[in-house]
Amino acid sequence: MKYKIEPTNVEKKMREDDFIISKTDLKGRITYCNRIFMEFAKYSEDELLGKPHSIIRHPDMPRAVFKLLWDTVQDKKEINAYVKNLSADGSYYWVFANITPVLDENGEVAGYYSARRKPDDKALETVKGLYSKLLHEETLGGKKDGMEASTKLLNNILTEQGTTYEEFIFSL
Repeated sequence: MKYKIEPTNVEKKMREDDFIISKTDLKGRITYCNRIFMEFAKYSEDELLGKPHSIIRHPDMPRAVFKLLWDTVQDKKEINAYVKNLSADGSYYWVFANITPVLDENGEVAGYYSARRKPDDKALETVKGLYSKLLHEETLGGKKDGMEASTKLLNNILTEQGTTYEEFIFSL
């Protein structure tokens, strides 16, 4: 599965009662996925287990957002975010994700747990606009400096609004 998937403009929408669940180890490799995850990702369980969760990363997702997510859970905090995922067939689907660190008996991070549900359509329009700006900034900055430029833009936008990313997300 090292081939590159070509994204299409085909969107799949989650149903109201859908919950996509996955667990990963410390390196972000999938250790558990439910059937709805497999349905939307278009991979079998064998194709997903042991693979990096980034297998479903859509190129339209700003790297700055993933850095924020990763930094937050590594700091033993949960986070909520809107995420665009890529399916094996090139289609995509949006989720509203809750990502939580799993702590061991010593209070150390032992892995990560994520539950995703159908995103709010109205909020998603705002998120798409923000992510488009961040992605544009990443593109201008190039591979080396793009994420730093995008992160700076995100922080500036949030500072101007006097909010955090998560407060912004929940305000939509």
